[in-house]
Amino acid sequence: MALIVQKFGGSSVADAQKVSHVAGIIADTYRQGNQVVVVVSAQGKTTDHLIAQAKEVNPNPSKRELDALMSTGELASMALMALALERLGMPAISLSGWQAGVHTDSAHGAARVGRIDTERLRNELDKGNIVIVAGFQGINKYGDVTTLGRGGSDTSAVALAAALNADLCQIYTDVEGIYENWTDVDGMLTADPRIVPNALKIDEITYDEMLELASLGANVLHNRSVEMAKKYNVNLEVLSSMTGAEGTIVKEVTDVEKLLIKGVTKDVNIARISAMGVSDQPGIAFRLFSLLAKHKVSVDIILQSVGRDGTQDISFTVASKDADEVVRLLEERKDTLGLKSVICDPNVAKVSIVGAGMETHAGVASRMFEALGEANINIQMIATSEIKISVLIAEEEANKAVAAIHRSFYGE
Repeated sequence: MALIVQKFGGSSVADAQKVSHVAGIIADTYRQGNQVVVVVSAQGKTTDHLIAQAKEVNPNPSKRELDALMSTGELASMALMALALERLGMPAISLSGWQAGVHTDSAHGAARVGRIDTERLRNELDKGNIVIVAGFQGINKYGDVTTLGRGGSDTSAVALAAALNADLCQIYTDVEGIYENWTDVDGMLTADPRIVPNALKIDEITYDEMLELASLGANVLHNRSVEMAKKYNVNLEVLSSMTGAEGTIVKEVTDVEKLLIKGVTKDVNIARISAMGVSDQPGIAFRLFSLLAKHKVSVDIILQSVGRDGTQDISFTVASKDADEVVRLLEERKDTLGLKSVICDPNVAKVSIVGAGMETHAGVASRMFEALGEANINIQMIATSEIKISVLIAEEEANKAVAAIHRSFYGE
């Protein structure tokens, strides 16, 4: 008998027909002699609608009350799923996040799981019940409801799998590959099939590769859930709720010989900031980037020009949502930072390749740059790590770049 945690996202339980379909998947897993814990998200766009309703009542809702409201979406999903299983003759019980023992800190809207009291969960499993848990939520030390932020249900599922020492944590999606709004593929793909129709299915991928892809624009697993899976060595599988075929296994070590790179991805939600004419003296970069850190702005790619005439230019990328604030901060401190002007270019994209295989294979970067050159795509900035190469290019050329790079590594 295995203990399996299954997670189903909002699009997988969006309506009554889909709820019934998912209930069938859960029932089949249970009939195979497994203990089953299921984590569900709010149906479809429920969370967005709840936020919109809150802002109609109060344009500036408090985070505590917003959490109390948003958590109701998952509560509805868990009850509907339990009812669907009851109809199939399955023993099922639904539990809210706090009933399931999920304890978090008090960072409303972005709470982190501190511990999980598994007593109630284990009691229900011992009774032979399928346990349906509302994802995305928990309770803090004051007894207040909290939500875990973006990708919270993924985090709930992995946290429960870790706490219960589950044999497997399955993340079901009706999204094709690792990209939103695509259906009917079993697992993860090497690229967005809307851009690369012949993208390949990935049989297995390492935690580190998945973390990189998650942070670079791939949208199947939130990076917090992958971090937790890596920390607690949770066996993860990403698969389709539409077909039931084997998916993609996420684990510590894979066969790096199979695929040199595991994926090509793009991120258009970034902006390039250029601080022009910065004083060429020690400590300036520290003052600039410590200012951004103080205001919780994360910086990605950084490029510093060679000093000339006592000045230099420093360019870097930030998330699009932070661009206006960064420009304001730098403009307000032009004199103290010793810079002449600030330029913001929002029309850029970051295209990346990820793969542990590039650590032991020479020529990966040159192959990527050759593909971009042949496609007549100019590279503005470059960043590398042991398993990742990212380039900054014009946003309008992002899809062409992904297709060209994929063709270079995988063929037509």
